Amino acid sequence: MLSIGDPMGYVVGVRPPGAARQTARFGERVHMPSELISSLMLGAAWPVLAVIAVFLFLIAVAGVILLFSYFGIWFQAYMSGANISLWSLVGMTFRRVPSRLIVQAKIMATQAGLGSERETGITTRRLEAHYLAGGDVMKVIRSLIAAHRADIDLDFDRAAAIDLAGRDVLEAVQTSVYPKVIDCPDPQRSNKTTLSAIARNGVELRVKARVTVRTNLEQLIGGATEETIIARVGEGIITAIGSAQTHFEVMENPDRISKAVLARGLDAQTAFEIVSIDIADIDVGQNIGARLQVDQAEADMRVARAKAEERRAQAQALEQEMRAQVARNRAEVVLAESEVPLALAAAFREGAIDRRVN
Repeated sequence: MLSIGDPMGYVVGVRPPGAARQTARFGERVHMPSELISSLMLGAAWPVLAVIAVFLFLIAVAGVILLFSYFGIWFQAYMSGANISLWSLVGMTFRRVPSRLIVQAKIMATQAGLGSERETGITTRRLEAHYLAGGDVMKVIRSLIAAHRADIDLDFDRAAAIDLAGRDVLEAVQTSVYPKVIDCPDPQRSNKTTLSAIARNGVELRVKARVTVRTNLEQLIGGATEETIIARVGEGIITAIGSAQTHFEVMENPDRISKAVLARGLDAQTAFEIVSIDIADIDVGQNIGARLQVDQAEADMRVARAKAEERRAQAQALEQEMRAQVARNRAEVVLAESEVPLALAAAFREGAIDRRVN
């Protein structure tokens, strides 16, 4: 056996094939050709090289896939100034988040001049979290851009909270910029087209009002909706008309209704701020007071008739009783008259009466 020495010259006990049998003691230096050593080392390392080559090939394939799948959108985000890394785009795929939506939202926020991530808090993670929570990312970004352009104090946290609460945050910002007009009453929510109120003189007035409101973003979460505004304004209009002495006062000065309603602070604890209340139309209805008086007079007459009928019935009953009493008295008289002959006969029999025969 021919022993192979390591670089220090010690025996490691390798026997080359076909060589003559030789012996060497452990630790003895043995000299070998360099070609034999190189061939032996390559034969032992080829599995490792194959694994490394396969691994490098897989990395190259993955790199090509990533290049074709994410390079375009990453390059767009990079050129637009949006701070989104390539690995973040890969992570969105595994988290089932649409990467193009997040990139587009981030680009819109950056190009609109909202500020850096530290100033606005619009980070990639927070956008992904809002999407996974069921929110509308694009609507939140559009609302933030609109609020920024209109100089309205609205941050990402409040906009995301409003969106997750079920409110339309973009419509709320737009209503803050352009006030909204609400009909009172609203024909779409009820079958009525006018409010009916009665002045103190009993005349009915049919009123139609229009309420101009602006969204109050600070009370949008938990604040009352449009239905509450309509109900409160309707109640205030009816109260204001009911406190007027005559309907002429209301028709001469319709603004007294608006002033009286606005003075009551009807927008408290609501999601809106009342800008103005305008009386669109006033019509004179029925004279409810006169009709009530007529109805009361008819009711009193029916009561008097009922009482007169009751007295007449009592008189008729008393008359019948008197007639029965007369008949009873006549019967007693007849009975008494029938006893007279009997008494005379008894007197004759007893001799109490003398018979005089001529």
